[in-house]
Amino acid sequence: MSLSKLFAVSSALLLTLSLTACAPEVGSEAWCKQMKEKQSGDWSANEAADYAKHCVFK
Repeated sequence: MSLSKLFAVSSALLLTLSLTACAPEVGSEAWCKQMKEKQSGDWSANEAADYAKHCVFK
């Protein structure tokens, strides 16, 4: 593997890890607040189900 490919893969991995580390845990108060602020048309089916389960029907 060339050095440039190794650097690109490492950079992509670090970017992915840094973005996922900032996301609140599904069902937490912070997550419910974040979903409430997000347009409901942008929710996935799983997000809608999780929101109903964890934020509406506690």
